[in-house]
Amino acid sequence: MSILDNLFGKKKPSLEDDIHSACEWVVNALNVSGYNADYSLESMKEIDRFFDEQSGEGGIISRNRGQIIFALSSYIGETVIRLYGGKWSGSDEINMSVELSNGTIIFPTQRAMKRYQNGPEDSIYAYVYVLGAPAESHT
Repeated sequence: MSILDNLFGKKKPSLEDDIHSACEWVVNALNVSGYNADYSLESMKEIDRFFDEQSGEGGIISRNRGQIIFALSSYIGETVIRLYGGKWSGSDEINMSVELSNGTIIFPTQRAMKRYQNGPEDSIYAYVYVLGAPAESHT
């Protein structure tokens, strides 16, 4: 962004702005399509169901993979922040991360790409669920 852009109020959207816009878009799209996207842990099962139903050759994801994976990743990360606390960081869509209040760093886009490529073995629900599980005591 140039100094002139600053002077004339032409601010380029930040990655976090893009994340929030994508998140709103995908929540609306999922809810209209019969998936429950309400930022709950249970909604991560809906994300897994969406991947299961829409990852095939004729699935929605194959038509616009980059945009949809980014939007789903934004939703996953935003849900994690709402559930466990934390903040967005990272420099681009692929490496965007969430730093949780406990210092754990996750990469929602990379996880969503793995879910798309590998299927149910890389469950989004399990991934998010484990983030909230208390650490085991080793006494």
